[in-house]
Amino acid sequence: MNTSVRKNTRTLDLYVRLCEGKIINKKEESLRFGVDERSIQRDIDDIRAFLCDRTAEHTAKNREIVYDRSKGGFVMAGGKSSLMDNDEILAVSKILLESRAFTKKEISTILDKMITGCVPQKNMKLVSDLIANEKYHYVELHHKSVVKDKLWMLGEEIKECNLLEISYQKQVASKELVKRVVEPVGIIFSEYYFYLNAFIVKKDQNGKYVQKYDYPAIFRVDRISKFWELGEKFKIAYTNRFEEGEFRKRVQFMFPGKLERIRFRYTGRNVEAVLDRLPTAKIISGEEDGVILEAEVFGKGILMWILSQGTSIEILHPQSLRDEMYKICSKLAEMYAKDTTD
Repeated sequence: MNTSVRKNTRTLDLYVRLCEGKIINKKEESLRFGVDERSIQRDIDDIRAFLCDRTAEHTAKNREIVYDRSKGGFVMAGGKSSLMDNDEILAVSKILLESRAFTKKEISTILDKMITGCVPQKNMKLVSDLIANEKYHYVELHHKSVVKDKLWMLGEEIKECNLLEISYQKQVASKELVKRVVEPVGIIFSEYYFYLNAFIVKKDQNGKYVQKYDYPAIFRVDRISKFWELGEKFKIAYTNRFEEGEFRKRVQFMFPGKLERIRFRYTGRNVEAVLDRLPTAKIISGEEDGVILEAEVFGKGILMWILSQGTSIEILHPQSLRDEMYKICSKLAEMYAKDTTD
């Protein structure tokens, strides 16, 4: 390799590492590349000139190479870094481990890639040590399915508005497979699993696919054994488009169903926890015997959460939901009234 090629390679290497937020120490780099420190300084000057020219030509945010005494080297300053900060890397690593969304092999690869972005380099070991125990004891889910590739492919189908037929395993124990024709509209993560939101469709008298329900069905992605395009596109009016964020606010434990407004009394100690759990909830009034709230929810998953709150929550409206809760509580009372002692 001739001298000019070596210099270009060296300068590019330094530039990429500066863009990644790395610290460039002249002495360390001179030893790394086998050149004197003056050569490294000329490389840095060339990068400075390049950044100056780009700022002038493209009116981009001013980025420059500065010497940071506290870090003992040159760093890229100005503009907004596209890389995560060390505290962000640590926080996201903890969240990923807690989610248990991936297989042990997948989570290990993802975390290793994230931690490699830590700067300075000594922080790589610090972050690794802080999550080492959780990483070692990480328990993957029983389905052990690799979902990353499937998520990406489904994402492309959603983007292209392709009508799909899916083969879906309804129950793990029975391994019953059903086929559904669907309009895929979104992907959501909740309670350990990724879910596909899709409108189930059927053919009308004219042979045209129409939505079977006015709300989307929910399919666990790991249970979708395969899917294929039917060669047709579907259209949803912009005003009726599916918005994952809005749907997520109104669904509990991924139980689908119609949208309805509920009212309930809360007598617990921390109403903020209720407002965090139900983003659509609003306080209507405060009483001596509790706080009255209203919220919009999809499906009957809300009953599972309300049951977890014991006597802290009483459903006031609609009467149908109140009646259903009464039936559940009656069955529970009957169940626990039985004497199970020998």
